[in-house]
Amino acid sequence: MRSLISLGLLLFTPLALAQEAHDHGVPEKLGEVSFPISCSPSVQTQFNRAVALLHSFAYSAANQAFQAVAAKDPKCAMAHWGAAMTYYRQLWDPPLLPSTFADAQKEIRSAQQIGTSSGRERQFIQALSAIYLNADTAPYSTRAVQYEDAMRVLAESNRSDVEAQVFYALALLANAPPTDKTHTNQKNAVALLEPLYLSHPQHPGIPHYLIHACDNQELAQEGLPAARVYAQIAPSAPHALHMPSHIFTRLGLWDDSIASNIAARDAARQQHDTGEELHAMDYLVYAYLQAGRSEQALQVIQQLNAMPDIEASIMASDFKSSYAATAMPIRYAVERSQWDDAAKIVPPTGAAPLHVVAIAFWSRGVGLARTGHPAGAAAAADQMRKIEERLRKSGNDYWATQVKILAREVIAWSAQAAGRPDEAVTLMRASADEEDAIEKLPVTPGPIIPAREQLGDLLLQQGHAEMALIEFQTSLKNAPGRRGSTQGVAQASEIAGRN
Repeated sequence: MRSLISLGLLLFTPLALAQEAHDHGVPEKLGEVSFPISCSPSVQTQFNRAVALLHSFAYSAANQAFQAVAAKDPKCAMAHWGAAMTYYRQLWDPPLLPSTFADAQKEIRSAQQIGTSSGRERQFIQALSAIYLNADTAPYSTRAVQYEDAMRVLAESNRSDVEAQVFYALALLANAPPTDKTHTNQKNAVALLEPLYLSHPQHPGIPHYLIHACDNQELAQEGLPAARVYAQIAPSAPHALHMPSHIFTRLGLWDDSIASNIAARDAARQQHDTGEELHAMDYLVYAYLQAGRSEQALQVIQQLNAMPDIEASIMASDFKSSYAATAMPIRYAVERSQWDDAAKIVPPTGAAPLHVVAIAFWSRGVGLARTGHPAGAAAAADQMRKIEERLRKSGNDYWATQVKILAREVIAWSAQAAGRPDEAVTLMRASADEEDAIEKLPVTPGPIIPAREQLGDLLLQQGHAEMALIEFQTSLKNAPGRRGSTQGVAQASEIAGRN
C-alpha cells in the first residue's frame, strides 16, 4: 500500500471535501465499477451503478438500483443477486437483519430460478445462497465461512475478474477473528486489493475495504493513503465521506476526522440516511472531545436531541443507530469527568441491542463509583453480568466478552470507592489486558474509555505516578492522540519528577 502514498498526497484534503459537500447540483459521483453481466446490454450501466452503491454500503439506494435493473430486464438473475447482497451487511452488527431475511431469501431464490448461462455468475449466486438458504440447518458463522470459501474458489478461478477479487476481500474481512492480533485475514485482503488499486484507481470498493483492513493499530499507517482517496472517489455516498475517519481516529488525526464526519453527517442528512448521520455524529463527537473542542461536541449532542424520533433511534434494534445515539452523551460526560452526569444516564429500552444497554449501565456504574456510591455501582455491574449471560447464550461471544470487560471496570472503580485499592488495580489490569487482546468492530471508534487509560487514572489516584505513566504511555501506543492519556502522561510525569 505504500505505493499509494504519493497518489494520496496529491488529492484534496478532508476540509475541502467538507466544504464541497455543501454544494448542490453536483453530478453524482460514486466511482467507477465495471461488472460485466450476461443480462440485456441496456441494463449494464445501471447494474454497474448499483454495484458501486453496494461497495460504499449505500444499501437502500443499491437495493432500489438493483430492483430497477430487474424491472427493466426480468430475465437478469444477477439483478436479484445484487438485491440479495444489499441485505448482507457483512461488516455491520448484525450482518443479517431478521426483518429483511425473508426478502433476501426471495431474491436469491429468484436468481437461482431465473438462471444464467454464465458459469461465473452462477458462482456468485451459489456463493451467496450459502448465507440465506441454509439458515435452518447451520449457524451464521458456519454459513459465513461457506460463503468465504465459495468466494475464494470464485476469485481463484477468475483471477482477472476485479469484482471477484474485491468481493472475496470483503468476505475475508467479514470473517476476520477479533482475537487475531496478527491480522491474517486483513493482510490477505490487502494483498488482493493493493495491486488492484494501481490498475483501477477509481473503484470505490478497493480503498473502502483497504481502510477496513487497516482499521487496527498495526496497519493503520498503511491505510492512510486509502483514507485520503476514498472520499474523493465516491463523494456522493455518505459512508465514503465518513470511512476515512476510521484511519484518522486510529492515528489521532482529529482535525481530519472532524472534517470527514462533518461532510458525512451533512450528506447523510440531505439523503435522509439517519443511521449514517448518527454514525458520523458519534465519530464527530469523539474527535471533537479528543481535540479539546468540548463546545462543538456539545453542539452535536444538542443536534442529536433535536432530531425527530431520536428516542426511536436509541431504542431501535439497529446497532449502528442505537449505539451512536446512546454513546454520544456518555462520551461527553465521561471524557470530561462529569461523573454526576454519567451516573444519570438512563439505559435504553425497547428493542435496543443488549450490548448498547450494557454501555449505558457502564456509564451509570462508573459515574456512581466515582462519586462515592460503590453499592450503586455494584448494582449496575450486576445488571451487566446478566446482559453478558444473555449475550453468551445467544451466541454473541464477542459482545459478551466486551460486556464482561466493562462490568469488571465498574467493579474495579467500586472497589476503589470502597477502600480496596489493590483489588481495584487487579481488576482493572485484567480488563486492560483482555481488552488489548481483542480488536474493535467497525461500527465503533473504540471503547468509550480504554481500560488501559482507566488503569493509569486509577494508579494516579492511588499515588503511583510512575506506574501510571507506564500505563498511559501504553494506552497512547494503542490509541494515539487520546486526550485523557495525553493529559495523564503529563500529570504523571510531573508528579514522578517531583518524587
